[in-house]
Amino acid sequence: MTDSVYILGISAYYHDSAAALIKNGEVIAAAQEERFTRKKHDPAFPSESVKYCLREAGITLADVKLVTFYEKPFLKFERLLETYISFAPKGLLSFWSSMPTWLKSKLFQKREINNSLIAIDAAWKGRESDLLFSEHHLSHAASAFYPSPFEKAIVLTADGVGEWSTTTIGLGDGNQLNLDREIAFPHSLGLLYSAFTYYCGFKVNSGEYKLMGLAPYGQRGTYTKIIYENLIDLKEDGSFHLNLKYFDYCVGNRMISRKFEKLFGGSARKPESPISQKEMNIAASIQEVTEEVMLRLCRDAKMKYKVDNLCLAGGVALNCVSNGRISRKLGFKKIWIQPAAGDAGGALGAALLTWYQFMDGARLPDSMDSMKGSLLGPKSSESEILNSLSDFGLVYEKLSETEIVERTAQHLAREKVVGWHSGRMEFGPRALGGRSILADARSEKMQKNLNLKIKFRESFRPFAPIVLEEFASEYFEMTQDSPYMLIVSGVKKDKLLNLPSDHDGTKGFGLLNYRRSEIPAVTHVDNSARVQTVNKLRAPRLHQLLSKFREKTGSAVLVNTSFNIRGEPIVCTPADSINCFVNTDMDVLVMDNFILEKDKQEKLTRSADYLESFELD
Repeated sequence: MTDSVYILGISAYYHDSAAALIKNGEVIAAAQEERFTRKKHDPAFPSESVKYCLREAGITLADVKLVTFYEKPFLKFERLLETYISFAPKGLLSFWSSMPTWLKSKLFQKREINNSLIAIDAAWKGRESDLLFSEHHLSHAASAFYPSPFEKAIVLTADGVGEWSTTTIGLGDGNQLNLDREIAFPHSLGLLYSAFTYYCGFKVNSGEYKLMGLAPYGQRGTYTKIIYENLIDLKEDGSFHLNLKYFDYCVGNRMISRKFEKLFGGSARKPESPISQKEMNIAASIQEVTEEVMLRLCRDAKMKYKVDNLCLAGGVALNCVSNGRISRKLGFKKIWIQPAAGDAGGALGAALLTWYQFMDGARLPDSMDSMKGSLLGPKSSESEILNSLSDFGLVYEKLSETEIVERTAQHLAREKVVGWHSGRMEFGPRALGGRSILADARSEKMQKNLNLKIKFRESFRPFAPIVLEEFASEYFEMTQDSPYMLIVSGVKKDKLLNLPSDHDGTKGFGLLNYRRSEIPAVTHVDNSARVQTVNKLRAPRLHQLLSKFREKTGSAVLVNTSFNIRGEPIVCTPADSINCFVNTDMDVLVMDNFILEKDKQEKLTRSADYLESFELD
């Protein structure tokens, strides 16, 4: 084995395509294709992501030993065929409409991948045997276990569906990873949650986090009994079967059947129409069921394996409310969740699995983790920033590191909204301080202003806090650190405020009218928060900023939301960030050591079609 073994992982052709590069097991770079193409959830082959990974490492494809795709297309096609046969003649039209795409390209993904790699670098020609294929859930599991700080851990993955599996459980030990229990399609917790996402009028595969954010406005238990009695047969060990009469995702073009709509008293909510208390109660009920399924699965695994560490991945692992309950209720020593838990993270998992299991690479777990704060994307050079500033003709200042932190903290303390473009871009769907919008969590008006004037999204959506790790326990009911914004915790009781007596009768979005805590901009209506803890090692510059803000205000908490507007991928380049700054009510833009202040701009022309240029998610 040579000194430097590079392995490239790829996920593509469904949604959130991505590429990841490792060197002797070390994660070098990873990025989603959407950040470069500006097409949210872009499923295309991740050519730009691959090019970026190679640039970051200073290599070409000739230096890459193996390329691994995150799933097995033939197994996926087998599932498609067997499903249609099982339900025939129902779904015949759907079957015939999907076949041309499969027969033209999807069934021959090996050829498609090789041709795409050759288009990037002709050196790949003739190296078809160096292309490997992992399995979907094994890639998820590898993305969770191998970067974790654990020598040994339970590994659980859950999503919509891979080839056949929808949920898997196994054990990671050293460089070995074995999955020995699964739930198979069509029985899927991810698809169950997506069915309710669809019914409540949100977009499947992107609107699930909206359903989770909507749930606290509803009354848990309203529809829970109906779900258990009609839709899901849940066993004590967490295994389950769905009643397929209520769903249409096996062979149809809708997630749910007419029987589902009848059960819940009417047709699915139309997207962008008003949200009623009914949708809120439905969201609360399916969230309750989802948490119970995950609790039972994890509890049973803990009893079976007698291991105190847990790793999670797959789309369901992005349900941070469920993760918070697992953390609080089950007594695990520590839980580690892959920050790119969805399909994008499968690219990283495929590469890591190849190194550790196919090549038997040595593994020495990092005491923190080996994701480098998930700041694995591109960093903007000074020349790139200057060129973009020149193109837009904006007024700016270049300051020292100390001055930038000082000035930014001053703006935040004055309730200014700051676009923060710093260092490398995050890998995964959460804003982790590389491409973030920051604001004062103490501001009573900030939650509403950010939603309506900056993000242009629904007013009910909560915002997440970032907090200095050393002060997290002063603000939140933390049972462990949460560096990737993937665990929901309660706000400490001594930070909550006494609400007026008429609050007891308030329902739905009326709950937004009450200041609930000393940090109202990040306190959801159930007094919870999706916390990101910040330490000096993972995010030194962000830690400096929070420390300076605390020095000025006494508060160690800021609002942190992704740097984008609704329907837009998180910004990547300086031009992306400037576009967002110019076309929203953002007050300040910081790009590394450059700062722009809105009220100092002499000429500022907004793009008439900026808000229409991205598809609503």
